[in-house]
Amino acid sequence: MDVFISLLENFKDLFGHHVVFSTGMLLLIGYFTGKLSEKIRLPSITGYIIAGLLLGSSVTNIIHEDMAYRLTSVTEIALGLIAITIGAEFDIAKLKKTGRTIIIITFFQVFFTFIFVVIALFIIGMELRYVLILGAIATATAPAATVIIVRELRARGKFVDYLYGVVAFDDALCIILFSIVFALVTPMLIGTAIQTAVGMLTGLVHAITDLFFSCLLGFISGILLHLFTRKKYKLNEILIISIAVIFLITSIAIVLNLSLLIANMVLGAMLVNLSVKNKRIFRIIEPITPPLFAMFFVLAGTEIDISVFAKGIVIVYGLVYIISRFVGKYAGTYFSAAITKTDKNIRNYLGFCLFPQAGVAIGLVLLVQTSPVLEYAPPVVKEILVLVVNIVLFSIFINELVGPAITKYGIKKGADL
Repeated sequence: MDVFISLLENFKDLFGHHVVFSTGMLLLIGYFTGKLSEKIRLPSITGYIIAGLLLGSSVTNIIHEDMAYRLTSVTEIALGLIAITIGAEFDIAKLKKTGRTIIIITFFQVFFTFIFVVIALFIIGMELRYVLILGAIATATAPAATVIIVRELRARGKFVDYLYGVVAFDDALCIILFSIVFALVTPMLIGTAIQTAVGMLTGLVHAITDLFFSCLLGFISGILLHLFTRKKYKLNEILIISIAVIFLITSIAIVLNLSLLIANMVLGAMLVNLSVKNKRIFRIIEPITPPLFAMFFVLAGTEIDISVFAKGIVIVYGLVYIISRFVGKYAGTYFSAAITKTDKNIRNYLGFCLFPQAGVAIGLVLLVQTSPVLEYAPPVVKEILVLVVNIVLFSIFINELVGPAITKYGIKKGADL
């Protein structure tokens, strides 16, 4: 046994820090665990996440902790492509029929989720200032799992149109809500005499500004990509130009601290509405997405720290957070679909598809943890914020393992597959 452990350590030392080796291992192990998941009728995403968990620091540590940071670009590009796919569903012709209902459903499920999580955590003893932060983060939904499962099932039709629309609007609304809530509670956290109203107003202005410039970036990029490719007929040329523009818009959004999700969603929406011909861009890009999406989820798995399961308080708060979030998502969707007299399938099953939570939630919780305004917060506040981070990470771990299966069930039932 000692010999095996020694060999494993030497192996990790030789190859674990090499980006190309890590990429190959992540893809290969991800592929086999993904196929194994499909064998037992789970989404391949679940297998990808388990592969990352096994390769990461929580288990074998074959992929070193710094590798996720060095492969950040993969995550950013994957999120950009996922956002473009969702944006492509914002066809004006479709929105004229469903846009009003999608917006109503999104508002209701976000509001219900926020209220349910806040009330549930407050009842079991968590302070209001931390509960409000968790409530805002809880409203985020992971578009990545949705897109990949829809593709795996080859689902089409009205249910998928509604699902993509709600997921897209959800992230935009979540970012705005979080910005307002965080600005509101910051004075409570740092214990200064800063006026809460001023802080909330600043947060609102900042959120609206970010949203506007993210949309503007996507709008301009969509027009440029359309102009660059409209007279091109060689598929390789269209692919090169498209990838270049997507990389540029994604990097600009990151550097300017804008939302790469919203920017790329608007880019996808612009393309699909400027010309029917632009649909070929999505067809050309699609074959390169499977390895990127696989890497995205395997990398997410490497960042999971299973040590949080050893902390009872994290598990208790985490389970309450998970259950109240799911009830809020489902109840908000069901109620709003009922009052808008939407199809029975959408009313009964769309809520199941909003359970996964990952990228946006991680981004928001890291924003809380690294915010410069909390540098001078009292030590007790910093300790509880670490607890908040662990609750969200615990939730994401459970969501990423269970969420894809629940989403798959919702899509199969809702789309009548």
